[in-house]
Amino acid sequence: MRWMSERWFSEEEHEAAQHVVALVHRMRLGWMLRHLPPRFVWAGYVFFNSFVTIAVLSLLADVTHNPFVFPSLGPTAYLFFFAPLGKSSSPRHAILGHAVGLVCGYGAYVVMGSQSFQRMALGVVSWREVMAGALSLAATGAVMVLLRVSHPPAGATTLIVSLGILTRVEYLVMIEAAVILLTAQAWLINRAAGLDYPFWEKKSASRSPRPAGSTGVA
Repeated sequence: MRWMSERWFSEEEHEAAQHVVALVHRMRLGWMLRHLPPRFVWAGYVFFNSFVTIAVLSLLADVTHNPFVFPSLGPTAYLFFFAPLGKSSSPRHAILGHAVGLVCGYGAYVVMGSQSFQRMALGVVSWREVMAGALSLAATGAVMVLLRVSHPPAGATTLIVSLGILTRVEYLVMIEAAVILLTAQAWLINRAAGLDYPFWEKKSASRSPRPAGSTGVA
């Protein structure tokens, strides 16, 4: 049964929410699709899984007193459950993207000699913080292009470090560990939903041969 009518979903949204449909039917909760607007069911899926994954990491942070939760995990969790088959949502792009952001952010922080974030919170911003933030984001973007990695939330991760919010090396390791844990949770949940969620990266479709004489960037 095609439960997502044009009244509620565009064709693109219909394709994006197929895993939600599969999970609902697998759990014998088809009545939800008959009595609730489909968009509400999809929103509930994103709400519940985002809540669970971040709550687990928040509890871990509370127990260990370490930064297992930080702002850029939010958009990563959203990508995992809103568009799980998107390129940016694959484990490879999430894990490597945040790793690149951490390295570039710390490098910019050290090179520019940035101060603590407390100064910025008081409205005291020097040229060092300005340059550290700009340099870290520029480097993160460039390195992700070179490595063929695409994960927008990494742009927030690099600023968290370069602007002095989290700068201790052991914290950076924990941040990456948190990304890996969030990714593992997303893998389990999306697989349970019957989605062909990749273990590392979704295989791209083979390219068709380029016509003779055509040009383009590889």
